[in-house]
Amino acid sequence: MNRRLLSTIEERTRLAGHNRLALLLFRLGGRQRFGINVFKVQEVIRCPRIWPLPSRHAQLLGAADVRGRTLPVFDLGRAIAHPEAVGVNPGYLMVTEFNRTVQGFLVAAVDRIVNIAVDDVLPPPDVGARSSQITAVTRHQNELIQIIDVEKVLADVNGSSITVSADVIATAGQHVGSSAHVLVVDDSRVARNQIYGVMQQIGVECSLIPDGRQALRHLKELAARGENASARYMMVISDIEMPDMDGYTLTAEIRRDPRLRDLFVTLHTSLSGVFNNSMVARVGADRFVPKYTPDQLAATVIDRIKSLGMAA
Repeated sequence: MNRRLLSTIEERTRLAGHNRLALLLFRLGGRQRFGINVFKVQEVIRCPRIWPLPSRHAQLLGAADVRGRTLPVFDLGRAIAHPEAVGVNPGYLMVTEFNRTVQGFLVAAVDRIVNIAVDDVLPPPDVGARSSQITAVTRHQNELIQIIDVEKVLADVNGSSITVSADVIATAGQHVGSSAHVLVVDDSRVARNQIYGVMQQIGVECSLIPDGRQALRHLKELAARGENASARYMMVISDIEMPDMDGYTLTAEIRRDPRLRDLFVTLHTSLSGVFNNSMVARVGADRFVPKYTPDQLAATVIDRIKSLGMAA
């Protein structure tokens, strides 16, 4: 991967909140191009030496020493069982950061960075594959781009916990009342189920919606009927990366509508490496919680309940 491509990554990440998505395109061995959000990419390097690990998962090739850090390395083509990856020796390592972890994914070739309008990022075809690792599709120069759900790939290998600690559950018992209700917006079925599991443990009711546009439509319909959305939902918990309408745009649209602008919006995202309080304020959200941190998510909801005085 050339230096010019690497040098544009920081510039591209400044697209946050402007209804644009910067994708790093790559291949797994054939003609099909795949994409990953540039926000998740720290760097791309030639495949380093990989040291095997004992008792490893089939998709975990081993560990690599990258600039003084020991990183787990996964073969991305093998992890998603893509037929084009069979018999291919991956030549590049994408060093990624999300969910507050750093790991490397091996790919056959890295192409370029493209800037896609979020409106052109669509859900993948529904073929009944509940475990699909393709989270969205788009087109660039009339070519289909499949966007890989790298968080799901990692969760399939490592597993993911939704267990809330006993201390946090005890705190919830002191403050959570029967009227506590949140709206969850996330295109990932895995993420929705995880949030739902956390809310169940702390006694909070939740409604689940799979995309930002549908969530906005729902909220506007409530307002059109004269219902106070912020009274019905004490909090909106929204993913950022969603096809059709992302969490930034959803937040902006909520703030733009005087009937909805008082809604408390928490962004729940894997983009923890580049997110901070100033960006939360810039996009109009109230809080940010990194995936997947059950205690932190539960504590954020409990804090909101405390601020509203919703006693148990």
